[in-house]
Amino acid sequence: MSLIKAIGIDLAKSVFSIHGVDSHDKCQLRKTVKRNKLLAEIAKLPACIIGMEACSGAHYWAREFTKLGHEVRIMASKFVIPYRQNEKNDANDAEAICEAVTRPKTRFVTIKSEEQQAVLCLHRIRQGAIKDRTALINRLRGLLAEFGIVMPKGRYPAQHAITGILADADNGLPLLARELLDELWQDIKALNQQILKHDRKLYQLANQMNAAKRLMSIPGVGEITATAVVATVSDAKDFDTSRAFSAWIGLVPRQYTTGGQVKLGRISKRGEKHIRTSLIHGARAVIANCKHKTDRTSLWVKELIERRGFKRATVALAAKNARLIWALLRSKNEYQIDYVK
Repeated sequence: MSLIKAIGIDLAKSVFSIHGVDSHDKCQLRKTVKRNKLLAEIAKLPACIIGMEACSGAHYWAREFTKLGHEVRIMASKFVIPYRQNEKNDANDAEAICEAVTRPKTRFVTIKSEEQQAVLCLHRIRQGAIKDRTALINRLRGLLAEFGIVMPKGRYPAQHAITGILADADNGLPLLARELLDELWQDIKALNQQILKHDRKLYQLANQMNAAKRLMSIPGVGEITATAVVATVSDAKDFDTSRAFSAWIGLVPRQYTTGGQVKLGRISKRGEKHIRTSLIHGARAVIANCKHKTDRTSLWVKELIERRGFKRATVALAAKNARLIWALLRSKNEYQIDYVK
């Protein structure tokens, strides 16, 4: 068997498909391996390039294969699909991964450390709790509407009003429904406490991470955004420019250019949804408090609101902050507020 140059592994829960090629792109390895034998099988091979799709467990296997001396590259599945031949199955997926991993234009995902994944676990659990709370509030709102009781709009007004609604004995709410809806309200309050606990943990982590503390000096970047960025981006040098970083978050306009005519649309909303959402929320907070400020960013935002409107100014400030984040991560400098003299 010739020396293997690259390997594609189709990750799975129990059985993994492996496809390996030599320097002439000729297949030299094609087999399936059970989970408990995968590391032993890879350890037998000489140092080579190993490609995998970004999915659950990919970063764990990447760390393990790196310890064995291999060069591991993780890529999004959209870069693999064009190279798949014939029908979709595990063997063909492994072959497509092996082909895609050696292409010069394929973009790869930086391998995350265990500490980074632990911080992201906290973010994902917090996001899930917020989603569950929103679903419960909407369920409560819909069920009350069946009895002719309309809750006010917004999370805070709704939670403020629910106690009085459940305690009002003259609103015609049946006893059984009152008991069941009170159980929903107790679940919402429990989720509030859980989210608060996660927030406090994030604030504590942010103050322990030097990179996160530097990012929090940017107006509109708080503990949630800073910890999410630091846990997701291992090295800012993986992005050649600040625009590439902003595009990865999904804050650059969609482009449709043909025949020399450039057409720019709304932001792409591709990439990291959580970071993008946090940046936009932070930008809204900055704009809400910039009325009497005289630094250059505040003056720029106020002029932009007058010229383009509130929503476009919010997205523009979020994109600006994304580029500042890239610059601070790359240079490891502190953010300096520039006041107009």
